[in-house]
Amino acid sequence: MRKSDIIDLIRAYTNNNRTDFVNKSMDIASDFKNSGDIELSNYIMALLSENLNMVPQENTASLSSFFTEIKESNQPLYLPKDITDDLLGIINSTKREKGLNKFLFIGKPGTGKTEAVKQLGQALRKTVLSVNFSTLIDSALGQTNKNITSLFKEINTLYNPSNYIILFDEIDALALDRINSNDIREMGRATSTLLKCLDSLDDKILLIATTNLYEQLDKALVRRFDSVISFDRYSVKDKIEIANNLVSYYQKENPIAKDERLLSKIIQLTDKPSLTPGILKNIIRTSIAFSALDDKTDYLKRIYEKLSDKKYTQDELKEKGFTIREIAILTDTPKSTVSRQLKGENNE
Repeated sequence: MRKSDIIDLIRAYTNNNRTDFVNKSMDIASDFKNSGDIELSNYIMALLSENLNMVPQENTASLSSFFTEIKESNQPLYLPKDITDDLLGIINSTKREKGLNKFLFIGKPGTGKTEAVKQLGQALRKTVLSVNFSTLIDSALGQTNKNITSLFKEINTLYNPSNYIILFDEIDALALDRINSNDIREMGRATSTLLKCLDSLDDKILLIATTNLYEQLDKALVRRFDSVISFDRYSVKDKIEIANNLVSYYQKENPIAKDERLLSKIIQLTDKPSLTPGILKNIIRTSIAFSALDDKTDYLKRIYEKLSDKKYTQDELKEKGFTIREIAILTDTPKSTVSRQLKGENNE
């Protein structure tokens, strides 16, 4: 603490300037925290909270480089009922303060894991702080362990822990199976440190980790989580519903014609396990953006071409239940021509 801090604090008190007094007191508490005197820092904040009838707010700008604040998302997130019910369960248990505060989201890339955390932040009115693995993981022997310890020390000494969600996005970068790791000793130390820190996590902190490498995670780590929620639960029906919802969303700003029936047939025809909502969203968005300005159904042909692994003939499309009008859209052929060709007439 600098001499100028004492002078500023006394000046604020003598001038009866409550705002400056509180702000300067919080600055002093922050300085003590940064210098490692956590107890004194917390004591000052407790005095402020009790005696001045105020709840101090964390200044996220003062947090270390281990964190990045994740801004709220304004993008739509469409999830199947089963996953939605699990997220509602997290919201309910958090509001009930039942001591369930560590959750693992698993699933392929593009299934909505990270976006779901953002939505939880908005629903619970919590700030999402994502852990930066680029600053946490260090090539120096043993430094990663020290960084993990420092990270959790900072997490556990947040002034208002219930205000945050701590996100370990793609936690596999830190905690792959110790037995199968290329650097067994170093990865083993890091994972062991992480396990100990998770055990001592303040139960007011909501911590969510994501991974697309669930099978490779250290099993002892998986057991530390109160619940594992799979995002690999999208049926063809779910993907059809998501696709139509996305078209409705983008239709607001684009002069396109919505055709739920044809879009549903396209998804049914081209669906495969690797088709995730993230991939579907990107294809629909770019197909609409790239579509011809004078053709309100051109985006449907583009979606079909992006999703399809093969080029179906008109006869094959007819056999799969597509109408002449739909085949004309997908093949960019006049309806009259499609009709003649399907009847086997010569195309003059």
